[in-house]
Amino acid sequence: MNTTTRVLLAAAVVMSLGACAKKVREEAPTETVAPPPTATAPATSGVYTPADLDTDACLRQRVVYFDLDQDTLRPEFQQIMNCHAKYLRDRPQSRVTLEGNADERGSREYNLGLGERRGNAVGSALQGAGGSAAQLNVVSYGEERPVCTESSESCWQQNRRVEIVYTAR
Repeated sequence: MNTTTRVLLAAAVVMSLGACAKKVREEAPTETVAPPPTATAPATSGVYTPADLDTDACLRQRVVYFDLDQDTLRPEFQQIMNCHAKYLRDRPQSRVTLEGNADERGSREYNLGLGERRGNAVGSALQGAGGSAAQLNVVSYGEERPVCTESSESCWQQNRRVEIVYTAR
C-alpha cells in the first residue's frame, strides 16, 4: 500500500470511529430512564376529614402516657400532638375531651389533681401545635378509671395516661 492509500484508509477509520462515538453520544441523552417509583399522597386537599380519625395511623393514637408523678409530655408524643392539632385546625367544629388518669398510688385528691395537670399538659401541647383552646375540654378521673387493675409497675404505667376523646368530629 502506498502512503496516500494508508492516509485515506486511516482517515476513513478515524471518521467511522468518530461517527460511531458521536452517534452513541447523541443517543445517550435521548434515552429516557423511568424515575424510581415514589410514594405519592392521594390527590386530596391535605385537609383531614372525620373518616381520617379511624384510618390515619397518627390520629388513631389517642393515648398519651406519663412517667410516675409527672405531668410533662414526653417527647415521643409530640408527633401525635401535631397530628391532632392539625385535625383540630382543619375541622374547627370538632371538639375533644382530654381525660386525665393516674395510677392507684397517692391520695384520691392528689390523683385527681395529677390527672387534671396531665390533661392540661396535653391541651397545652395541642394549642402549641396550632389547636384552639375553645375545642378542648379537660376532665380528670384520677385513679377511678384504670385500664389495668393489678398492683404492679407494668400495670401502673398503663394507668398514667391522658385519653384523647373526640366528642364532635
